[in-house]
Amino acid sequence: MNVNCPTCQTSVEWSAENVYRPFCSKKCQLIDLGEWANEEKVIAGKQTEDAEQPLDIEEIEAMLADQPDSFFK
Repeated sequence: MNVNCPTCQTSVEWSAENVYRPFCSKKCQLIDLGEWANEEKVIAGKQTEDAEQPLDIEEIEAMLADQPDSFFK
């Protein structure tokens, strides 16, 4: 099966041998990652009151402390 690369629209074979699927190359994969990191791409959804309040460092550390050791591997 062939799909179009989400970044450059080049036709790409969807197979286990294509380690960058659905992208055509590492370059296109990194461009897409950068767009997500810069919040140019987002998943639509309604915002809740919690989303407006950023977590402070103590809350983040508490959440990480509650994770099993296998979470960090």
